[in-house]
Amino acid sequence: MISRKRLVVNADDFGFTPDVNEGIVEAHRRGILTATTLMATGTAFDDAVRRAREVPTLDVGCHLVLVGGASLITGKPLPATVRGLMAAVASRQIRVYEELRAQVERIVKAGLRPTHLDTHKHTHLAPPVLEAVARLGEEFDIRWVRRPFDFPLEAAARGGVPLLKRLTSRALQVVRRRFHRVLERHRCRTTDHFAGFQITGRFRTRELVALLSAIPDGSTELMCHPGVYGPALREARTRLKESREAELEALTAGEVRAQVERLEIELVNYRQL
Repeated sequence: MISRKRLVVNADDFGFTPDVNEGIVEAHRRGILTATTLMATGTAFDDAVRRAREVPTLDVGCHLVLVGGASLITGKPLPATVRGLMAAVASRQIRVYEELRAQVERIVKAGLRPTHLDTHKHTHLAPPVLEAVARLGEEFDIRWVRRPFDFPLEAAARGGVPLLKRLTSRALQVVRRRFHRVLERHRCRTTDHFAGFQITGRFRTRELVALLSAIPDGSTELMCHPGVYGPALREARTRLKESREAELEALTAGEVRAQVERLEIELVNYRQL
């Protein structure tokens, strides 16, 4: 019997640093994590590919990067912010489709078979980026694309989510209809629901247990950012540092596994959907 609630627990930033890679694999082996998306531009890309080969049950997709890091085409730094990216796209200083295609090709040429696509900083909410992502999904037959629209959280799950983050999550719903039209045109699809945006950076065991109680019927992707707070991560340019180890602890907690079983949530990856 198929559960009414099917959950893909997907980690961003595979390939970012070796200690992030270690945390993602550990969250899969010992916890509820079922999938991850790989950064072709990450400094620990080769390490991530090696680990992915060692753990074939970990479903791997593409974490497409247009903000931060360096271009695979030119080797030059990509814009540091989403606002900078939009300016670069408007002035045609960056070729979105070509850049993202190079990233997908690097992952495929490494011998991996990506099943899903998402973007760093959710840049595929921008129309030119979404068009490129959907086009690549169709061309490479990678049909699953993240829908970065959080489902409404009940008070217990919402907890201490800052007001600005709640308002931002609500505002993203404005582009939702066009988002799905573009994906449908390119024969791409999404899960029924998405969660994780509002609790990014404050993802602890208590918050995760509460969020699981709010999972609706259908398929849901839960975005997470686990990692080990090691030397490479300490030096990396990211606001998510100690919080990654807290997420790893949550994803491997016995209380979380017990909640999944109690609520009869089926843990799946994109190959199984």
